[in-house]
Amino acid sequence: MRTLIVEDDFTCRLFLQAFLARYGECHAVVNGREAVEAFRISLQAGANYDLICIDIMMPEMDGQTALKRIRELEEEEGTLSSSGAKVIMITALDDPKNVFSAFKSLCDAYVFKPVDTAHLLEQLKSLALVA
Repeated sequence: MRTLIVEDDFTCRLFLQAFLARYGECHAVVNGREAVEAFRISLQAGANYDLICIDIMMPEMDGQTALKRIRELEEEEGTLSSSGAKVIMITALDDPKNVFSAFKSLCDAYVFKPVDTAHLLEQLKSLALVA
């Protein structure tokens, strides 16, 4: 599994990398702008990401905007969001408006901080990314 972690908090980013590295290759970026660029490069190289874990509140470009742009890039390449990268929003924002907005932007799952590894693993299994 190829994973892109998009998280501006250093500790959370390291935590996610350590946990997800056991399932495959992990790349990490610190904001939405870098996420979109990393995703674009992966598409051009034919080395698509299977999973993107993305925070909502970040500098330069928030996670909601980055997710919309990533889904647009997939569409431009002829990939529907249902068969593209699986996206898990990881955030401290648990209000209904943000949850609804994330799913409207076509995320596949939503995990609240602090991240519970058992819950994250359940999400990975439900998305058929791990056995």
